Amino acid sequence: MAGQMHEGDTKTQLAIIPASFEIGPPSGGSEHDFEDESLVSLDLPTKSIGMNGVQHGSISAIERTDSIMKTNFWRSLKIILFTAKINVLIPFGPLAVLISYMTDDKGWVFLFSLLGIIPLAERLGFATEQLVFFTGATVGGLLNATFGNATELIISVHALQSGMVRVVQQSLLGSILSNMLLVLGCAFFFGGIVFMNKEQVFDKADAAVNSGLLLMAVMGLLFPAVLHYTHTEVHYGKSEMALSRFSSCIMLLAYACYLAFQLKSSNVSYDPISEEGCENGEITKDEEDEAPEISKWEAIIWLGILTVWISVLSDYLVDAIEGASIAWNIPISFISVILLPIVGNAAEHASSIMFAMKDKLDISLGVAIGSSTQISMFGIPFCVVVGWIMGQPMDLNFQLFETATLFITVLVVTFMLQDGTSNYFKGLMLILCYLIVAASFFVHVDPSLANEDKEPGNGSH
Repeated sequence: MAGQMHEGDTKTQLAIIPASFEIGPPSGGSEHDFEDESLVSLDLPTKSIGMNGVQHGSISAIERTDSIMKTNFWRSLKIILFTAKINVLIPFGPLAVLISYMTDDKGWVFLFSLLGIIPLAERLGFATEQLVFFTGATVGGLLNATFGNATELIISVHALQSGMVRVVQQSLLGSILSNMLLVLGCAFFFGGIVFMNKEQVFDKADAAVNSGLLLMAVMGLLFPAVLHYTHTEVHYGKSEMALSRFSSCIMLLAYACYLAFQLKSSNVSYDPISEEGCENGEITKDEEDEAPEISKWEAIIWLGILTVWISVLSDYLVDAIEGASIAWNIPISFISVILLPIVGNAAEHASSIMFAMKDKLDISLGVAIGSSTQISMFGIPFCVVVGWIMGQPMDLNFQLFETATLFITVLVVTFMLQDGTSNYFKGLMLILCYLIVAASFFVHVDPSLANEDKEPGNGSH
């Protein structure tokens, strides 16, 4: 009778074990040994389970959740702040804020703000990539369009709030020039050096679509400038602004259609590389490496934190531009076109070179030329619309010098991409072209700023 009662108690104890609790033989023992000994040594919390099914003698679910959240927090903090070597520049951000309150030297504030934003821009791109793992293709494309050049847009909005329209125009122009000449040039150059005895190829069709969009952007910038300098406006000063705002809306519509076309009709953009990798048996490792390192909500939270911190530093950066120009005796146009784009393009520069050195030129092209397309067809029109809302005279008249520079750059890059191949010499030519552009803006005096200096009370330039 006692044996039967003991057997019934054992069955009752086993009945309340959760379904996910697996009972197996101890390591090194047989199933027979397990049947003889495991139930004797198994310490089940049955005596602490009441009639209502609540466990009183074990760790509560809230404590376990808190422990998991703390572990995930420190893990994501380590991944975001300590895995990338470029994060050694992060302390320059707080240092710039501190110096701005301790001294009036705008040159140091500008330099430290510039250095502090560079790693934040790279981490913002990383967080966006992590979030794309948890979204579909359409949402992922929109996220890349929104956060891909978020740093440039944040700096531009702060400059618009300060009424620095020319800084906005020149910094966006500089971002396009930097991506098309410096970033793409370095990708071609280093990729060609690594694969010296092999001709690297990329998808000509995708490059042609991006080149067409860039030429459309040049057309949108060219007509307001020509209209202004030929004095053929119906209403002087108003027709140019009206044309800019109308063209900006059309360019935003065209970019939206491009996104839809790219996401729905051109999903096989990178398939040639994937197929080649599969034939060589090399793609499996790459695909295994492509896994999210942080969770969806961690990525969203870090996107918010990084965006706010970039916005704060951008405010100090924009306020220090004019002071840095005076302190360093460097034209504002050079700072806007050459130095500011370094901030936003740091991530693109590194990733584009990395993919080119892995013989993934389609991705390198997508990073460099795709970023230029985003700025020209989305960033610039977006700033025109934002300036319209703010009451700032932001238009598409980038002046003849800047517009001509962009037009020639697009033509040079288009000719470089037309045969679908690359080598280190092409990359070297693009880098040298960028040096010519940088030297041109170093000796260039912005006509609008020169006119302000010639006004009474401002002195001569």
